Amino acid sequence: MALWGRMLWALFSGPRRRGGTQGWAFSSWQPHPPLAGLSSATELVSYWTGVFEKRGIPEAQESSEYIVAHVLGAKTFQSLKPVLRTYPLTPQQLKCIQELSRRRLQRMPLQYILGEWDFQGLNLKMVPPVFIPRPETEELVEWVLEDVAQRSHAVGAQGGPLILEVGCGSGAISLSLLSKLPQSQVIAVDKEVTAISLTHENAQRLRLQDRIQIIPLDVTLEGSWIHLLPWGFMDLIISNPPYVFHQDMELLAPEILSYEDPAALDGGEEGMDIITQILMLAPQLLKYSGSIFLEVDPRHPELVSSWLQSHPDLYLNLVAVRRDFCGRPRFLHIQRSGP
Repeated sequence: MALWGRMLWALFSGPRRRGGTQGWAFSSWQPHPPLAGLSSATELVSYWTGVFEKRGIPEAQESSEYIVAHVLGAKTFQSLKPVLRTYPLTPQQLKCIQELSRRRLQRMPLQYILGEWDFQGLNLKMVPPVFIPRPETEELVEWVLEDVAQRSHAVGAQGGPLILEVGCGSGAISLSLLSKLPQSQVIAVDKEVTAISLTHENAQRLRLQDRIQIIPLDVTLEGSWIHLLPWGFMDLIISNPPYVFHQDMELLAPEILSYEDPAALDGGEEGMDIITQILMLAPQLLKYSGSIFLEVDPRHPELVSSWLQSHPDLYLNLVAVRRDFCGRPRFLHIQRSGP
């Protein structure tokens, strides 16, 4: 699902002007009469693709394929056996496809419609308004895994790195790191109760709950870091924080504006509010030579570099910037270099 996810989120993740379909009500649209004569998965995909295209729904064919495949118990339409693509659907299946398609007409993201999504090979439950992990963030995880592999000295109490994730959301980053680093331990924090609950549920679904501590915590509150001291100094701090410039919020796609928690997106005037909080928190929690990995806006590398230079007392250095699959400077590696 990574390829399809990238296609979808290339559309959803960037600034975009509001479309006329935002807030489309379920009851304001009724299926055209031809729907009654449709019976196979292939016919339904074709039908709903046409409806979505007429209504200006992004990625119309991919949306219809995912919905039909989901109702038939598959992750993708391409993975369905040929016989299932032409076999008549039951009335209940037809009704379910219609209902899910109506939600898509409301510009609800597919991740919420399906109630699940894959991230780094893990199937995660998704519920609104918890932030949906983007494909770019998978690249951030891959960079962290590369760094851990290269730095064998970065070990925690259990023989693997002790990792702090700030803003865990669905738990995508924390749980993917735990699954790839079997000796690692993670402390995951988020200020939203819904996110904390969802991370708990996904950890249990993946049987990773024994190596993760999930803590409700708002890093913007003074002295909040004190609650993390019992676990000792961290090897890594990782975060995909809210980094959208406030003035860009109204330009985001309806899928984002209408359904996701704005607090997980809005980073303040220059998108730096939570980023600077994490950087100020780091010296209290990070080991000497420990690392911070952040996903940011392409305008942030220069802003963060300038901010760090104006705060030499933090002993933090921007050591690397990495571009995402679209060629945008998207990820930062910052390292602690002092006491």
